[in-house]
Amino acid sequence: MTIRVLIVDDQMMVREGFSVLLNAMDGIEVVGEAVDGREAVARVAALRPDVVLMDIRMPVMNGLEATREIVAAAALPGAADTKVLVLTTFDLDEYVYQALRAGASGFLLKDASARQLAEGVRVVASGEALLAPTVTKRLILEFSKLSAAPRLADPAGISELTERETEVLVLIAQGLSNAEIAVRLIVAESTIKTHVSRILVKLGLRDRTQAAVFAYETRLVTPA
Repeated sequence: MTIRVLIVDDQMMVREGFSVLLNAMDGIEVVGEAVDGREAVARVAALRPDVVLMDIRMPVMNGLEATREIVAAAALPGAADTKVLVLTTFDLDEYVYQALRAGASGFLLKDASARQLAEGVRVVASGEALLAPTVTKRLILEFSKLSAAPRLADPAGISELTERETEVLVLIAQGLSNAEIAVRLIVAESTIKTHVSRILVKLGLRDRTQAAVFAYETRLVTPA
């Protein structure tokens, strides 16, 4: 199936550039553009895209606020399951951690190649998490601050998970894909997909990215 994409950025050249790159890729179609977060929220409701490429720093409504509204709307019955992929400049945006908490499925640097951009869209559309290495470093710093506090005896929701589900959650937070987790635990990848689905349902989470954030925030996992 074709992945339908909405591009949100206040710079026309950025929007047009990404649009040309993505429309040239097999299985991806840019269905619209927006110049700020407020317009993005409205266009998501009208166009029901699979993925939103979201800039953070924009007038009227920034990408963080827009991401929060889009994710909240996607959780409503009958709504499109729209994923948000945040576009960030090299190590400049301070909102990476907050945007993940708001429900963004990942981050990609604006200087990414056409191949990286297309692959990022496909990864996020499939429900996986996507974090550029430099962005991951910033997240680790934020999580390190959280880990300084004592771990809760029974973090909210953890007790509902089975031992194997908890093990899978830890590996998700460590950045492993379903295939890598399957190899680590010596089980079929389909079994891991089932575990991931159950983890998300039990914890009331949207996707793997939020599961990773949950694991760090509850200090089930601490940065090395």
